[in-house]
Amino acid sequence: MSSGLIDVHAHLLPDFYVQQATAAGHAHPDGMDGWPSWSVEAHLDLMDRNGIETAMLSMSSPGVHFGDDKAARLLARRVNEYTAELTRDHLGRFGNFVSLPLPDVDGSLEEIGFAFDELDADGVALQSHTHGVYLGDQRLDPVFAELDRRRAVVFLHPTSPVCWEQSALGRPRPMAEYIFDTARTVTDLVMAGVLTRHPHVQVIVPHCGGAVPVLADRINEFMRLFLPSQQPPNLDAVQQLSGLYYDMAGTAFPRQVPALLKLVDPDRVLFGSDYCWTPPPLADAHIAAIDAAESPVEGTTWRSLTRTNAQRLFPGTAR
Repeated sequence: MSSGLIDVHAHLLPDFYVQQATAAGHAHPDGMDGWPSWSVEAHLDLMDRNGIETAMLSMSSPGVHFGDDKAARLLARRVNEYTAELTRDHLGRFGNFVSLPLPDVDGSLEEIGFAFDELDADGVALQSHTHGVYLGDQRLDPVFAELDRRRAVVFLHPTSPVCWEQSALGRPRPMAEYIFDTARTVTDLVMAGVLTRHPHVQVIVPHCGGAVPVLADRINEFMRLFLPSQQPPNLDAVQQLSGLYYDMAGTAFPRQVPALLKLVDPDRVLFGSDYCWTPPPLADAHIAAIDAAESPVEGTTWRSLTRTNAQRLFPGTAR
């Protein structure tokens, strides 16, 4: 299946995780009716049906930090070892984005070392924030410094914002709150200088960037207004944002991808299914819409284009 899609935005939900999250009060995660069903067999079936060769597995919201740091470290380790085992058992079909017990910095540094040195991790999945600590927070700088040293791929995923009780208006948070929390944490990374201090971290932003593409010029303008007295960064906000990768998970067409391509070149766009949080019929429909859309690069399809882009990030998928 040498022309198969490479899915950078796919989730796993092992039973032990769902049980622990439910016990911690997440029976209705992010305002949804409940947890979706997931199994290795069902995931492979969706992949085979849609020509997906490899899926990079990650843990979605609400992450692994439900209680104290010790419990978060244990859950992160269990999730990461489980995902690595799936990757070994289904060679070439799955990859692994490991979870970190943020905002526990020491525990996260330990898990980064274990994940890359022992589990052969493909990258790291970070929530947009954990308990209100967003990714531009200076307390997380040692984590980004280590990820930069390892030239790691960092997959961002939104979660409910800290103010969701008021802002979500009683509706499921993934509908709009995820989009805005993505923009919030990416803006924080830019304004805090994280991306310029750690230029070797390769960031993937989900859901066509959320609200980022339409806010990029506004962020750039405010950056010039509010950071004039500081050492100017090597790159302005638009340049920083255009240097990130973006996946097409969700309703990419007919409007989100065209907006995204006003910010980034086509070589920065990746395929993502968002399965299993996106139900199989909807994932099938999203993929059909991608297949029906014209590629922005002559002589390519969206399948071939996003595959080539993913292989630059993950050379091991070129089997």
